[in-house]
Amino acid sequence: MPKLEVIHENSDFIVVNKAAGLISEKSPYEDLTVETQVFNHLLTQKRKPYIGIIHRLDRVTSGVLILAKKKSILVAFNALFSSHKVQKTYLAIVKNKPAKDKGNLVNFLIKNNKEKRADIAPSKSKNTLSCMLSYQVIGQNNFGYLLEIKPKTGRFHQIRAQLANIGLPIIGDKKYGSDQAYAPLSICLHAWKLTYEISGSKETQTFEAPLPKNDLWVFKSI
Repeated sequence: MPKLEVIHENSDFIVVNKAAGLISEKSPYEDLTVETQVFNHLLTQKRKPYIGIIHRLDRVTSGVLILAKKKSILVAFNALFSSHKVQKTYLAIVKNKPAKDKGNLVNFLIKNNKEKRADIAPSKSKNTLSCMLSYQVIGQNNFGYLLEIKPKTGRFHQIRAQLANIGLPIIGDKKYGSDQAYAPLSICLHAWKLTYEISGSKETQTFEAPLPKNDLWVFKSI
């Protein structure tokens, strides 16, 4: 059972390094979620803690997750996200070498509810959503290549679908074509950093989540 890993905590919010395999929000079908972990942690400080879900990560993804401890903070962060003043930076490991060391991917995505995945459409239609990201190869090891990824949009399974569409399924992501095994309920996708603009200031705040502790995440820089 993964333990809660706190990156930062203050009176307004808590930042954790979400473990892959857990869903972000509490559910009647899950005994352990990140929200229940945080709730139990906050019970040691307050009798009736408030938890606001600001954003989520897929079950199979690890990394930075921020949860509000006050309703006003939830509202403030929601405003930052909706005004695109938050930048997420992910790391992904892929088996194949990208044709280009860096680039931008622009696609049209359709959410496939039946199979719980995202499909890349050949062209824009009334059922599609545009999705954009930039990537750069920053490392290499015996397992594959480490990509730094910055999404420009926040679509369902966007990174997974867009990389698979150019022949770069994330290691362990069998849903999108990976033929390599990884840890149960996990893929090699990590929400590495989250940066946002501090309200009323031109300064930014960045939180960074330590990498998973296994051999796949040990790289030589390129």
